[in-house]
Amino acid sequence: MSQITYDSGLVFDMTNLYGPDKLISEGDVRAFKDTYEKAHDTLQEMRVRGIVAGHLSKDGEPEKVLFPQLPYIVEGNINSPERMVALEELGRKVRNSVDAVVFFGIGGSYLGGKVLFDVHCGPYWNMKTTEERKGYPQVYFAGNNVDPHSLSSLISVLRAGGAQKADYTVMAIVISKSGSTIEPMSGYMILQQAMNDAAITLKTVAVTDPHEGPKATLLHDLAEKSGWPIFYVPDGIGGRFSVFSEVGLIVGVVTGFDIRAFLNGAREADQMAKNREITKNPAMMNSVLKYLAGAKYGHDLEVLMPYADCLKSLSEWYIQLLAESLGKRLDKQGNVINYGRTPIVAVGTTDMHAQTQEHQEGPHDKVVQFVSIKTWKDDLIVPHLYDEYDRLSAFSGLPLSSILEAARSANAEALIGDDRPSATFVLPELNAFYLGELMFTLCWSIAYEGEFANVDAFNQPGVEVYKRFLGGRLKKLQEG
Repeated sequence: MSQITYDSGLVFDMTNLYGPDKLISEGDVRAFKDTYEKAHDTLQEMRVRGIVAGHLSKDGEPEKVLFPQLPYIVEGNINSPERMVALEELGRKVRNSVDAVVFFGIGGSYLGGKVLFDVHCGPYWNMKTTEERKGYPQVYFAGNNVDPHSLSSLISVLRAGGAQKADYTVMAIVISKSGSTIEPMSGYMILQQAMNDAAITLKTVAVTDPHEGPKATLLHDLAEKSGWPIFYVPDGIGGRFSVFSEVGLIVGVVTGFDIRAFLNGAREADQMAKNREITKNPAMMNSVLKYLAGAKYGHDLEVLMPYADCLKSLSEWYIQLLAESLGKRLDKQGNVINYGRTPIVAVGTTDMHAQTQEHQEGPHDKVVQFVSIKTWKDDLIVPHLYDEYDRLSAFSGLPLSSILEAARSANAEALIGDDRPSATFVLPELNAFYLGELMFTLCWSIAYEGEFANVDAFNQPGVEVYKRFLGGRLKKLQEG
């Protein structure tokens, strides 16, 4: 079996990774059957009860894992009908009334939403006219670093907008579960002061922990006192899974991205993840192949290489998903194992001229995961302008999509010719549905691999270590 085809038409092609004379044999997978079926049963129980053995919060308390419910818009779920209506109402209010939206978030509060923006809006969104954007605002992302040069440049752009239009309005959407995350909160406070100084109208929306009263977080409390609208960073959802919650969906509603189609695609992926038969469960098959590639054959680096500029952020989102979920010092019993697989961002064809030299001739320690788009809505054809030159006429008359796919398949063929494995997700087209289907498949794959490796895929203790050191350094700076 060389590929699994989803009911929707999305394909997981394993031809260059799994099968006779490939890195992973059918015998390898058969020998692993008891392990992956046990993991599947454990995760199906997690789906029902919201509990997975060995998972604790950063405070050492039992914590639910609820990401499997996110694709379902059902009363009582995180994405309830009421919450979806609230999100969509924000989109309607922003349209034609706000000139620019600035998102302040980092990690899971930034990366997933950036994927939605890049796929739907593209790099030139802010250069389009308001009519071309169908009334939706310009969009900027500013909370993902504490880089003064970047934020200063953004403030200059917003000031220029305010100078050109009398009623210029900026909306800041601040995303932080606690409200004390340094990058988004420092950036927001600087922007707020700058907009006040420039007499530019600034509206603020908070996306934070839902608890009220004594359990309210700093940002929730600040939002209530300031009268800001509040959306939720839900309990039971790690930041790296939160693109399917209000954290990521809020980016969609202020740009016109179809969030319901996105969740529908995730739901289709989730339905396939319920299947105990590995040949009908692409998320489980993907996880088994990647785990065995590393644990048995030493291929413990994964290059995620979509052949689309707008999917570079997908690779960046996947880096956090894989690294935070699987890079663990301890197993669930407290034994030191230092497990993990290092993710690498690449984009085709760009990185065929940069990284592919190392992929092709460097250590045999990588699996390359391609993402390919079968049909492009906005394809272009290279014109016949210089047919007198053989090297130019060779690709004149060809659609760019055909050239892109020819390059990807040539890359895959070259790699497997030197026993370097790869696999490919083929999306029928690039839209909200297939994006949701692919991203939720990857979420389930990581959850499965956590069980294979016997690590808690839903915590991030390593992140908390540097935060403690950073807190101490900031205190010393304050003290002078």
